[in-house]
Amino acid sequence: MEPIFADHASAVDVRVRRLTLDDLRDCLLLAIDRQWLPEEAKWRLLFEVGEVYGIDDPAGGLAGTVVLTRYGATLAAVSMVLVASRHGRRGLGRRLMEHVLARAGQATVFLTATEYGRGLYEKVGFETIGKVVTHTGRLSLQPEDFKHSGVRPAHEGDVAAAVALDAHASGAPREKVITRLFTFAERLRVVERDNEIVGFGAAWRNIDTVVVGPVVAGDTATARALVTELVSDAHGQVRLDLDTRHAELTAWAASRGLSPAFSTALMVRNGPLPGARDHLFAPVMVALG
Repeated sequence: MEPIFADHASAVDVRVRRLTLDDLRDCLLLAIDRQWLPEEAKWRLLFEVGEVYGIDDPAGGLAGTVVLTRYGATLAAVSMVLVASRHGRRGLGRRLMEHVLARAGQATVFLTATEYGRGLYEKVGFETIGKVVTHTGRLSLQPEDFKHSGVRPAHEGDVAAAVALDAHASGAPREKVITRLFTFAERLRVVERDNEIVGFGAAWRNIDTVVVGPVVAGDTATARALVTELVSDAHGQVRLDLDTRHAELTAWAASRGLSPAFSTALMVRNGPLPGARDHLFAPVMVALG
């Protein structure tokens, strides 16, 4: 007989534990169970920069997961909220959320939610503040896209400038994530003007898709130039996650062949979100902001 978890009223008693890389295989199997891709590189990064928690399945493997990534003491991201299909509607998702929210304390916490999970997040105090649209396809760049000057490959000496630009845009210290990008990403670019770094971006491969992110810039033209250089000779499908407030960059991406694939709600608890958010054109990934 398949083991049964406690009902919603007593789900608080279910043990949540900190996972390690030894649990990576079970995380990937759980993702597949929920019809998500087995994104090994992404999970490995989340294990490195965040706190991965899970609930063990009495039958073996994992019944649920959640990731908390802290940016200092004032901001945190929640992601990878997964409950095995065979254990749905038993309060496990709420148990996982309450666990990481307790650990986050008084920090502002944000996430991106599908319609499937939005109701749960509202119940634990999140409010929708925006919409993120994932655009995918193959970019068909035009000669005028390459006329922007000052874009060059990033190098190790640019880390401090990139960390500072990101902190201004996100409103929190994310040095661990941004520094790790310099070895994790497939391609990094900065925009330099008058010996000052004024924008940066990265592109990294997630299975067979090139994910563009983050893109941090002071204006749309600079962001567009970064995206152009990041994907100019990319092999395979490109993914670009854009907040709907970036209408001009969205229109350019559509004109170059990217199409909306799906959308998620940007939600926050203990908000508002800090930082110069108009300068954050694309997140590192939706799981990290």
